[in-house]
Amino acid sequence: MVELHFGVPMAGALLCTLNIRHDSSLVAVLLRHSGTKVIFADHQFLQIAEGACEILSNKGDKVPILVLIPEPLTQSVSRKKRSEEMMEYEDVVAMGKSDFEVIRPTDECDAISVNYTSGTTSSPKGVVYSHRGAYLNSLAAVLLNEMHSSPTYLWTNPMFHCNGWCLLWGVTAIGGTNICLRNVTAKAIFDNISQHKVTHMGGAPTILNMIINAPESEQKPLPGKVSFITGAAPPPAHVIFKMEELGFSMFHSYGLTETYGPGTICTWKPEWDSLPREEQAKMKARQGVNHLGLEEIQVKDPVTMRTLPADGVTMGEVVFRGNTVMNGYLKNPEATKEAFKGGWFWSGDLGVKHPDGYIELKDRSKDIIISGGENISSIEVESTLFTHPCVLEAAVVARPDEYWGETACAFVKLKDGSKASAEELISYCRDRLPHYMAPRSIVFEDLPKTSTGKVQKFVLRTKAKALVSLAKKGRSKL
Repeated sequence: MVELHFGVPMAGALLCTLNIRHDSSLVAVLLRHSGTKVIFADHQFLQIAEGACEILSNKGDKVPILVLIPEPLTQSVSRKKRSEEMMEYEDVVAMGKSDFEVIRPTDECDAISVNYTSGTTSSPKGVVYSHRGAYLNSLAAVLLNEMHSSPTYLWTNPMFHCNGWCLLWGVTAIGGTNICLRNVTAKAIFDNISQHKVTHMGGAPTILNMIINAPESEQKPLPGKVSFITGAAPPPAHVIFKMEELGFSMFHSYGLTETYGPGTICTWKPEWDSLPREEQAKMKARQGVNHLGLEEIQVKDPVTMRTLPADGVTMGEVVFRGNTVMNGYLKNPEATKEAFKGGWFWSGDLGVKHPDGYIELKDRSKDIIISGGENISSIEVESTLFTHPCVLEAAVVARPDEYWGETACAFVKLKDGSKASAEELISYCRDRLPHYMAPRSIVFEDLPKTSTGKVQKFVLRTKAKALVSLAKKGRSKL
């Protein structure tokens, strides 16, 4: 993946990295939509790639050339088990010419990559990045991570997501070393930090949870300062606090696929040094201010498009503009026009701007819960649940209610060996939040997630609606 991020653009082609959790049918949809001509498939996902090509062939669509990337330390897939026409990655590389002249873009705003948004369906949204935007966001990502010469970066954020937050280019630009994991586990993280003297990492709050809840037998003392930038979903302040107790230096960023990944950074202020550690963690949980590659970020009224006051209270939609905002959606001018109404990119995230200019997210516009006319921030309820000593993960969605319209329903995964009842967690929230914000339903189960660590709340909303139907039939006490 690292090599292809340089080789493909140098050949004048576009990158299109796909989510490793997609099945063959969805991969086929994205191959068709993107017009892919060559697909590189790791041996672990060869069957998925072959299945996608078969689907395209059966529908009469043009099938891309399939290139296998075998595991270097084991035997490659035997030629009896695969097509004779299939090429292997190293054979393709060997066909290259040392005097090849790099094909440079004719315009810096030409496309360099297409990244499909998570949750892609039969109507995929392919986000188009430009050479200019990728260059600027690569430099911005290096600055956000406070990288110096020759850093060692441990990959716990997926390389297929936003081109690795543009750090696939950025780490190389600063002479860094990439440490890659086939499977991300707490033990592998601590082992690699210790072995390779890792200086920088990044990942979603799920990775943070994995680290802070690792068994003592798997944890190892950090050999030095390890900077960790987190994003993808707002991290609870409690989780940030626990990471720093382990010795990690935490940086909180925020962005979307449409903003090349990180668009803001919660820049630390010296005056926060005197705050208690818990308060410091709350400050770090803010989304912060735009980085140097982005022109501006604001909170606006989605109806009037008026910029809202920076009072820390008035909630509106977070909007972006600048060089590190996408060119648009591939083959979808209507969606592009809607996303850029009024000359801003509308994120779909609801937040406030504090008097110091720092943005703080409150919810996704589709995730806000309106109960009895009161707005409930699912993020705020989740952050409260995370502080309970038995809670490993929590996600809150709206559950339909005949009287209140909606109430908060929490899906919770407990830590191994821990026990807590629904009544205990509800009472815990009521003691720390306005009563109307406390969840009225608790469901204990594993949370469905995307490969980028985001909880699939649309799945949970469907389950919450089903609970109402079950309750009406008298088959559930929830």
